Amino acid sequence: MRPVRCLCIMMFLIFAASPAPCADKKITIIHSNDLHSHFLGFSPNIDYSPLQTHDDDTVGGWARIATAIKKVKQQRNNPVLVLDAGDFLMGSLFHMLSREEAFELQLMKAMDYDVITLGNHEFDLKPEGLARILSTAHQQGQIPQIVLSNAVFSKTSSADDALEKIFDSGIVKPYRIMEKNGLKIGFFGLMGKNAAEVAPFSAPVKFDDPVASARIMVRLLREKEKADIVICLSHSGLDDDPKRSEDEILAKQVPGIDIIISGHTHTKTDIRKVNNTLIVQAWCYGKELGVMDIIWSGGKVSLQDYRLIEINDAIKGDAGITAMINGFEDRINRKLLAGQGLAFRKLIARTRFNLEILEDECNLGNLIADSIRWYINKKDTDPDDPATRVAVGVISNGVIRDNIEIGKTGSIAVCDAFRAIPLGIGFDEASSMGYPLISFYIYPGELKKALEILTSIYPMKGSDYYLQLSGVKFSYNPNRMLFDRVTQIWLGDEDTGYTPLDYPASDKRLIRVAADIYNATFLKVVGDFTWHVLDIIPKDRNGNPVADLKSAREDADGSVPGIQEIKEYTGVIEYIRSFPDITGDGIPDIPEKYKERLGRQLVEASWNPYKLLKRGTYVTWIALGVILAALLLLILLIGLVRRIIRKF
Repeated sequence: MRPVRCLCIMMFLIFAASPAPCADKKITIIHSNDLHSHFLGFSPNIDYSPLQTHDDDTVGGWARIATAIKKVKQQRNNPVLVLDAGDFLMGSLFHMLSREEAFELQLMKAMDYDVITLGNHEFDLKPEGLARILSTAHQQGQIPQIVLSNAVFSKTSSADDALEKIFDSGIVKPYRIMEKNGLKIGFFGLMGKNAAEVAPFSAPVKFDDPVASARIMVRLLREKEKADIVICLSHSGLDDDPKRSEDEILAKQVPGIDIIISGHTHTKTDIRKVNNTLIVQAWCYGKELGVMDIIWSGGKVSLQDYRLIEINDAIKGDAGITAMINGFEDRINRKLLAGQGLAFRKLIARTRFNLEILEDECNLGNLIADSIRWYINKKDTDPDDPATRVAVGVISNGVIRDNIEIGKTGSIAVCDAFRAIPLGIGFDEASSMGYPLISFYIYPGELKKALEILTSIYPMKGSDYYLQLSGVKFSYNPNRMLFDRVTQIWLGDEDTGYTPLDYPASDKRLIRVAADIYNATFLKVVGDFTWHVLDIIPKDRNGNPVADLKSAREDADGSVPGIQEIKEYTGVIEYIRSFPDITGDGIPDIPEKYKERLGRQLVEASWNPYKLLKRGTYVTWIALGVILAALLLLILLIGLVRRIIRKF
């Protein structure tokens, strides 16, 4: 018996000393993206009542998001992480004081965000502006952890030195490690290719290839930091077209990422899985909040549950966050709007219909494009020189950010009009907020090229490149050769009528065109993208090329030294305020003409050979020549094959 007893004791000691199998561990992830300073529910903001439920149709609102976050945490005993995939900035009047107050980061810290990344719109205020925002939040002690892994600073320019110091100080890091529930969780952040492309004011900061950067980060986190879970906060995006769905491409090409929190594309989607990587995105503007429960077991991550919470009037807003936002609104009124004779909730018009942004000619696009042409003609036209009147106003969908909706009352307040066109920064000494308007001259043939952006570039590059127009009407055939689809152009408007415009390459008449400086910077991008087929050279009144678009900014007061920039958002507000008061209540009314599209863009699809070739440019004739040569070669090959067959 004694040997048996000894054996039992030895077996007991062996098993007691052996490590127990790893227990399953649960982590919950709450995620958002593209919040864009939309602190208030919309639309319109003036209907939003965060402390009451079931009394309005608004969606979003950061106080409601805060409540949803708290509820998820209360319902779970396991660790909960709150993450954001970038573009928390730019989209409402609140961002106008972001450099001085860092409202967005203050709120995100108060709402318990753990880790966030930067998107392209965080760079809208240029590197120095972003540095000020981050420094302000850091000094206040109110900033979540921030990761961005593929930013590259200039070795020759000092324009990004302030931001580089912020990164070097550790306020922004390439990656972070957190320990939760006994697990090491690694986070890194990426700026996607398209996001970098549409961030021209990030210069001289550049961004390394996201796939290459991700490979470096995954290897570092897995091998050096021994991370159990790797999470990428990616401001790259998802798309129905697999070739443009950057985060799905990332997951395919970079093994070792467990979860991608996606942003940038404002995609309403359910969870996606590519290989072993889970990919999520929560629409935009805080309209949804994603909640993911994952299980870590045996070194692998699996999904237990996933849902998207709709942020709407069924959720009562958090009282503390609401109080913070109310205080921010008061500061916006005192520090920004009072000097302009405005107030956050001041009513400037009424409407009997929604003004919407669509991937088509639309009423809001027409109104904003009209405001650009109207505002510059009001401020800067020589009555003795008719050619100085702005003939064409242009705005892209990428800059129009939200609808203006009728809501419960039909009233349009300053805050709601601003949300439609909120972006940008100036190039004046103070770097004042809002894109400045610029104007320059182009030839008739170059106007045709500009319209080809809508016919040819937009289908390839996406909705941001869709153009809304004022002062011009045109027709196009989508079946014609790329970059040569415009068939007719007219100048004028609905009030005075339209006149046909001929546009031979030899015509050197000057046509004055107006846009914001952001959209105008893409003229070079378009030229390069089209192998210079659509090159457009901005010119001054004398026909001389404009080397620097900043010199084409409109000046509100020529008697004051420097350029007093005319802001795009101011033009929209002033144009709306100029409308007649139809109802007699002392408040302007949106004219009925804006109820529907105005027929400024005419699609005339046809496969008729004459219509495919009529007035074709060299692009069409080269394409035709290639097709005919290919057909001739095919005929010759068929003949050769037949002769060979006959011989046998």
